[in-house]
Amino acid sequence: MSQPNAAARPAPLSAHRFSVAPMMDWTDRNCRAFHRVLSRRALLYTEMVTANAVIFGDRDRLIGFSEEEHPVAVQLGGADPAALAKAAHICAERGYDEVNLNIGCPSDRVQGGNFGACLMRDPALVADGVAAMKAEVAIPVTVKCRIGVDEQDPELALDALADAVLAAGADALIVHARKAWLEGLSPKENRDIPPLDYGRVYRLKQRLPDVPISINGGIGTLEEAQAHLAHVDGAMLGRAAYQQPELLMRVDSQFFGEADPHADAFEAVAAFEPYVAAHLSHGGRLHDITRHMLGLFTGRPGARAFRRRLAIDGVKAEAGLDVLRAAVDEVRKAEERRAMVA
Repeated sequence: MSQPNAAARPAPLSAHRFSVAPMMDWTDRNCRAFHRVLSRRALLYTEMVTANAVIFGDRDRLIGFSEEEHPVAVQLGGADPAALAKAAHICAERGYDEVNLNIGCPSDRVQGGNFGACLMRDPALVADGVAAMKAEVAIPVTVKCRIGVDEQDPELALDALADAVLAAGADALIVHARKAWLEGLSPKENRDIPPLDYGRVYRLKQRLPDVPISINGGIGTLEEAQAHLAHVDGAMLGRAAYQQPELLMRVDSQFFGEADPHADAFEAVAAFEPYVAAHLSHGGRLHDITRHMLGLFTGRPGARAFRRRLAIDGVKAEAGLDVLRAAVDEVRKAEERRAMVA
């Protein structure tokens, strides 16, 4: 575990050009470490963590990260400006490059705490939280929101939220281009059922040309992400990046004009092995890591055998690097067999 510098370095907001969305139960530190091997430049986010959890909880478990993860942002949830400010200060001291405030999550737990997407109804309170965090940290403070909730008119709701938080000092906005329906839809349904309205996000950018604005929601390929950059400053991928992590291997060249870190997924896994070995040596389980790798090799010969090997052998308490290597060999051998037939 790293011990980050007390003075965190601000990440250039150009890092928002391509980012991987914060996803509960998915983007933990092991996931981020894996994604960082695939792309040096993609901006990575933690899972959402509540301000009070940061203040009173196990910080190493909740917000611990490795120096290799930079650029990396922490996403906070909460509605109390004082708590958000204190949590932001703690995260900045730990070395995060950005603090992001969640105004988009529609889960019951979040609604019960009166934060997340329900705060779209209270731009003034969100602005108070942003102002409090800006007063405490030197790193960028950003806001991730929806275009509205329930019966709100997105034309009015998004402008009201944006104007309030920008006046309070927010450095950038990330907009999930869907409404959140807090009544009648589950969190899972809220990811798919409300229709996407990319045009609403584009209009926000047209109205605020000097504000960094990123778009999120339903983006499935790098080509789709690239197309959005004709209208906004950045694109954020969620499930597509997690479920098909191989696409991250082309991010650096396509979005940042730099060489990609690895020639292929086999090379990337080999480069990731030292991290896996260190995790195991500290008492961690292989499955803690490989559960985030199941989508690797999707669509390639041997991908099903790769997933099966990790699902069966990788969950065993004694599973080690040999299991990961054996799973990768399933793909390598399948591709060799196909090449011989061809």
